[in-house]
Amino acid sequence: MYAVIVTGGKQYRVSQGDKLRVEKLEAAEGDSVNLGQVLMVVDGDDVKIGTPVLDGSKVTAEVKAHGRSDKVEIIKFRRRKHHMKHQGHRQAYTELEITGISA
Repeated sequence: MYAVIVTGGKQYRVSQGDKLRVEKLEAAEGDSVNLGQVLMVVDGDDVKIGTPVLDGSKVTAEVKAHGRSDKVEIIKFRRRKHHMKHQGHRQAYTELEITGISA
């Protein structure tokens, strides 16, 4: 059994026991969160597709950790113009473990 969910503007295919990193959620470590935007649930040959989301379906997950991903460096450079701009970015994430899928 698996589901397709939306969180943080991205879509993820999840099944029970999966660990994934999503955009930062405002929840403490160890808390349980409900991800209510479920687009599709597949259980064997039974496929339920929402228009755009399934009503009454939810995916529950436990917050394992918060963190920041590796640095992405942005460099803008124009040759022979004495112009160089250097910038870095580290995106915050929340690590989740999927505990249940209800359709």
